[in-house]
Amino acid sequence: MVAKAMICLWYDREAEAAARFYADTFPDSAMGAVHLAPADYPSGKAGDVLTVTFTVAGIPCLGLNGGPAFRHNEAFSFQIATEDQAETDRLWNAIVDNGGQESACGWCKDRWGISWQITPRVLTAALAAGGEEAKRAFTAMMGMRKIDVAAIEAARRG
Repeated sequence: MVAKAMICLWYDREAEAAARFYADTFPDSAMGAVHLAPADYPSGKAGDVLTVTFTVAGIPCLGLNGGPAFRHNEAFSFQIATEDQAETDRLWNAIVDNGGQESACGWCKDRWGISWQITPRVLTAALAAGGEEAKRAFTAMMGMRKIDVAAIEAARRG
């Protein structure tokens, strides 16, 4: 059964590969149904993978192999809360080492162009605390690519 609401992510031709990667990488993620095109369409042929259903961190998604007309950008991202440096490293490295690229402040992009914020809970808590604690954590974060949990904790303490 298809969820009432889901995120539709447009891919050129690799929706199934992306869905399998997400299912293998992120907690509470799974591969769903693969649907083949019933007829030729502008970016493919009958029998090609047209859509794939999957979940990422419990969020229902549909991957659509729509062709090269549209590209992902940072206006959309998944934010994944991590518990510690080990989980942060594992997820970050999985994305970057699989053809992705690093960005700033805990952001990276996978090989399909989807943006991810790999955000340790300690950073979220520091920013929510407000005041000088939040300012110190924010300033520390601004110089990072992958978030360094120990550096954020040190910044929180002052």
